[in-house]
Amino acid sequence: MLRITLVKSPISSLKDQQDTVKALGLRKVNQTVEKPDNACIRGQIFKVKHLVKVEEV
Repeated sequence: MLRITLVKSPISSLKDQQDTVKALGLRKVNQTVEKPDNACIRGQIFKVKHLVKVEEV
């Protein structure tokens, strides 16, 4: 499992990056979600790595 925290607002980011943040289930800064560790989630994290903090659980 991965613990993903939104640390920077996606407002000034590209539209596809904003959509990726929404797809991860993140809405507000400092919100945390837990997702399974798989290739799909890793790809989404890589796309918005400058906006999120990731920890392994």
